[in-house]
Amino acid sequence: MSELEKRPSIPREGKQTELTAEDIDLDAKLRSHLLLQLETELGRYALPDVAEKLQMALRHRRDTETGETAATSGRQFAEMLTAELQTLSQDQQLRVHFSPVPLPDLSAASPPTTAELAHQRAQSQQRSYDINRVERLGGNVGYLQLFGFEPPEFAGASLAAAMTLLAHTDALVIDLRHNQGGSPQMVALLCSYLLPAYPAVHLSTLQWPPSGNPNDEHADGRSIQSWTVPHLDAPRYLDRPVYALSSPETRAAAEEFVYVLQHLKRIVLVGETTAGGANPGQGYRLHDHFWVFIPTGRVVSPLTQANWSGTGVIPDFKVPSELAVTTGHLLALKHLERNGLGLQREIQAVMPTVEQRLDQMQHDLIGQMTGRG
Repeated sequence: MSELEKRPSIPREGKQTELTAEDIDLDAKLRSHLLLQLETELGRYALPDVAEKLQMALRHRRDTETGETAATSGRQFAEMLTAELQTLSQDQQLRVHFSPVPLPDLSAASPPTTAELAHQRAQSQQRSYDINRVERLGGNVGYLQLFGFEPPEFAGASLAAAMTLLAHTDALVIDLRHNQGGSPQMVALLCSYLLPAYPAVHLSTLQWPPSGNPNDEHADGRSIQSWTVPHLDAPRYLDRPVYALSSPETRAAAEEFVYVLQHLKRIVLVGETTAGGANPGQGYRLHDHFWVFIPTGRVVSPLTQANWSGTGVIPDFKVPSELAVTTGHLLALKHLERNGLGLQREIQAVMPTVEQRLDQMQHDLIGQMTGRG
């Protein structure tokens, strides 16, 4: 399971909160148990030196906590722990969750059954594999809106159909403002459509630290590299400008897509800074009502030897996400006009309308922000 949510507001320690059916009462024994379980699970954290610092902080809390400073509700305790862990680690993905209802087993040891895979595929199909919109905008600019990156075995044929439809446009806008991430393999597939077949491009590496368990086949750590692929089922989209749109909702695999292509100088990123959740991880059960999401691996770019964790991916053109589609469209039209590309007569006819629309949208947005809208 993936967790990249925005951090909630944190009650002050010791503040008494009224319990409801959506919460549980905590005593000293349960708090100590949770702290001990959390300390143990943090041994899985992707950065061992940071994990040690977090574990020391939890041991200190367990040894020094008193009734006056302790949280008395489950929800409050989860929020307090999240605040402490995120402050110490500077990792917004690291989060303790409270559930008012008992949790199921969160173990991911068993692969999904054939029936479970069929159910996942059927659900994905009902969402059109998260390929939400494919269309031609004025001036022969393509538009592709993706709500997620579904696995290529589900969505590969639909992506090929979309890229076939877009193949003869002169510029492309890829809208990832509401994209929550998904399959790294689908990221590699879409990147492949925007990059030459040869040589293959190394996009990223997923790294896991040593497990410390001599009986583990990955005791010394492991890594998985992501590369572009040589064969595609639709034409590549080359030698034409591509604009990607982002927002604070752009997360995980969608962030990888824009980070990689921005550093390859293959896209222009328009919108707002992305969520800043780079690293893969898993949920671990602490108790019937508590679980923690821990990043257990790390994404590393071969270009930067780093990633976007904590910072997000910063746009080339910063605009409110509500204006990103029209801004991206206008940037594409101006590029085509300036370079004498595409259907110049249509571009010149469409551009004033797009500029007027953007001006009106900016005016309306300012009015909403100032309370005059």
